[in-house]
Formats: sequence, structure tokens, C-alpha cells
Amino acid sequence: MSTDTPAGGAAPATRRAQSRKRRGRAFSLAFAGVVAALAVVGVAGAAAMTAQGPRVTDVQVDPAAAAAASGARLIVTMSQALREVDPTQVTVTPATPFAVDTSGRSVGIRFANPLWDDTEYTVRIEDVESVGGGPATTIEQTFRTGAAELFLLQRGEDEDTIFRTDLTGEKAVPVFRHAHIEDFRATASHLVVSVRGEGDGSGGGSDAFGPAELIVADLDGTDQRSLPLPGEGSITNLQSADRGELIGYTFTDDSLSAEGGRESILFTLSLKQPDAEPEPLDVDGADSRVVQWRFVPDTDRVLFVGFDGTLWLSDTTGADAAALGTALTLDDVTASTAVVDRADGPVLLDLTDGTEAPLVSADADYGQLRAVQSVPGGGTLRLYAVLDDNGLPADSVVVFVGDDGTSNIVQEVPASDALIRTCVSPSGRYASSVIAPDIVENSYDTYLLPMPERSETHIVELATGEEVVALAGFDSSWCRVPPQ
Repeated sequence: MSTDTPAGGAAPATRRAQSRKRRGRAFSLAFAGVVAALAVVGVAGAAAMTAQGPRVTDVQVDPAAAAAASGARLIVTMSQALREVDPTQVTVTPATPFAVDTSGRSVGIRFANPLWDDTEYTVRIEDVESVGGGPATTIEQTFRTGAAELFLLQRGEDEDTIFRTDLTGEKAVPVFRHAHIEDFRATASHLVVSVRGEGDGSGGGSDAFGPAELIVADLDGTDQRSLPLPGEGSITNLQSADRGELIGYTFTDDSLSAEGGRESILFTLSLKQPDAEPEPLDVDGADSRVVQWRFVPDTDRVLFVGFDGTLWLSDTTGADAAALGTALTLDDVTASTAVVDRADGPVLLDLTDGTEAPLVSADADYGQLRAVQSVPGGGTLRLYAVLDDNGLPADSVVVFVGDDGTSNIVQEVPASDALIRTCVSPSGRYASSVIAPDIVENSYDTYLLPMPERSETHIVELATGEEVVALAGFDSSWCRVPPQ
């Protein structure tokens, strides 16, 4: 059998190879065409996005938080990375101070003060541009804040109760009960309540009560637990910081005597750390006993007056402390200033550089100045005792005084009633005044923090002077310090 290749046998293989080459070239040309088409579509899509400018893809805001505390934010996320937004491009209605930050595709509006409750706010951002250029976009977002709430303490014959209520009083809900509540404060997430156990009724002062206890609970009163204390003693001047779940109080040993013991020592404690122990304030060279003190808002510092009258600014441990002269009383503190009563009168103290200026005088004489509190957004709320013809205190008035001295009476209380204290709501919209009616017949209780047996909290709108509601109880959570 012959093994020679038949004549013409190479031709079929060559034709198949050529066919495969032709198909490969056709596929390559088709693929290249698809890629080119996709590239054209991609460029066209990008051009279309650029042509229409950045679009809103997400909005984040917590209306309830915005009305409860400063620092709330409206965050708008866009479809494209943004050029930096200048504050002049932003309008907030109703007007309120704010700051602007731009990061990637998002622009944030941070509100410097708590917003008014139950109010519609509109944020308009003009000429928002992509970093890639193209037409500008105008953003407009509207939201409504929630209703205002506060906590109040009512003392009863057999039981004391902390209520959470709206400004009608019709939705008041009891959230904490105890046989003896001295004081309480509310943080963003917790209630901190100073209570006393049952005593034998002998002696006076703290001897008439059982042991002191500090209880922390969720805002609805659940998940209660006791906080560690520095020892056996009494708790006074309970306060909470605006942020950080930080609380503080002054502590005095039950065993205080001429031989020794801790008296009115300032302690702070973080609620974020379940096993944290109270930390004492210890300023080198200073009298460790504290008369008055305040957390400085938006910082990790405290301002306090020692037993020797020296005013100090330091962190919560006492480190990096600075003496700021002397003070008779400490009325109020903001993030950068403090209202301090010096021997020659009240002054506005700048906490950033230690300089001071006289408190702006009201444009009318209202009597004897008793207390001053700063109002978010500007001005001060002042409590005056009106003097009678003999120069003695009679009626009481609450007055709003603007930064330029213009003033108007917010509330008047007759001499038959006692105006115990006035606070400003977090937003600066309302004044909350504790009034004890018929004070001659309204005797004080026997607590370490004594109060008239009948106390009412009257809430008045500053802009109009109209009373919104009168609620039974005192110690509003809007107040940063207990009644003095």
C-alpha cells in the first residue's frame, strides 16, 4: 500500500486555516466596534451627567435631635463630587447660625444652636458645582422639628416622681419613682438621679436621711443601675455636660469633722464606661473645696469657684488649670464666655483669653439684679427683684436684654409668690420659671435640697411674653444646675 500523499491533498487544510483567519479578523473588528461604541456611550453619559449638574441622591437629618441640642446636621449627598460650598451660598429659614463643610459628594450644614421646636426649616444651597465643571445646581430641603419635651420633678407625701412631658402637660408620663429624690439631670441618653434611702429621722442635715445613691437609667426609666460613689456622704450640685455622657457633682463625707474629711469636692464620671470610677478634681495649689461650678459647653473643661473665692478654669482632672481672678457667684457659662459676679458687679468673661467687659446695661431700671443667663442666639435673660418705696425687694420680673441693651419684660410675679429660679430652653425660645405660689403659707420641705411643697413651672415664650403652659413640679431638665 502506497504511503504517498494523494495529489492535491494539502488544499483542504489550507482552505480551513484561511477560513479561521477570516472569522478571527471579523470577530476582532466587531469587538473593537463594540468597545468603541461603549466608549462613545460612556463619554456621552459622563457628558450628560456633567451637562445636567450634580443631583441629590440622599438627605440625612434628625429633626428631633436638631431641636434638642446644638450640633445637629443636615447632610445632602449628591451624584457627583462637589466643589467646596461657601457659607454665603447657604440660607437657612428661619435664620439660625450654622457652619458648612464639603466632603466628596456630600455637603453638611451644622446648626450652632438647637432649633425651635415644631417649626418648619428650609435650607437652600445655591450654585452647587461638580469638581468636573458643568452647570450649577440649587438644592432646597425642608424639614419640620419635633415638639419640645422636658423632664420635671414632683415631690409627694409618699413618693417622688420624674415626669417626661410635652408643652401641653397632657402627655406627661412618669418615668422614674423613688421615695426620696433630691435632684436629677438628663443627658442625651440617660437620666441621672440623686436619691436618699430611709433614715431614722434623728439628728439634722444628712443624718435625718438614709445613705445617698446615684442611679442612672434610660430616658424612659428602664435599665436602672447604681453608680459608684467616692464613699458614704452627700451629693450636691449635680450636673451633666452637653455632650459625652459626662456628669459631675460635689461630694461631702458623712464623717466630716474638725479632724478631717472631704468637703464639697468636685467629682466627674463618664456614663459611657460602665466600670468607670468617679474622678476628683485636684488643682495644684488651689483650695479643693468647690462652691459653684459649671461644665463649659462643647469642651472638656470646667469653670469653678473655690471656697477662697478664686475662679478657676481647668479640665475635669484639674490639670492645665488657670486662675481667672475672684468671683462672688458664677451665673452662667457658654462655650466661650461666662457671666461672673465680681465684687464691683457682674462682668462678661472671655474664656479664650481671660479678658472681661461689663455686662451690657438694660435700657430701663428693673430693680435689683438677682441672676443672669445667656440666651442661645444672643442676649441674656435676667431675673430682677423690684424694689418698693423703702428699697426692699417686692415683686419679681424676668427680663430679656438684647446685646445692645434693648429690653422687654417677659414675666412678672407678685410679691405674694416666690420666683425661685429661671432657665432658658436649649433653643432659646422659652423661659422656664419655678414659682412657689402663696409663699407665706407654702412651707419648705426637709430635703437637703429644700423646696416649697407646692412648686409650679411656668413656661413663657421669650419673643411674645405669652405663657405657654404651667406645670406642677420643678427642676426642669432645661436647667443646667439645680435650684440655688
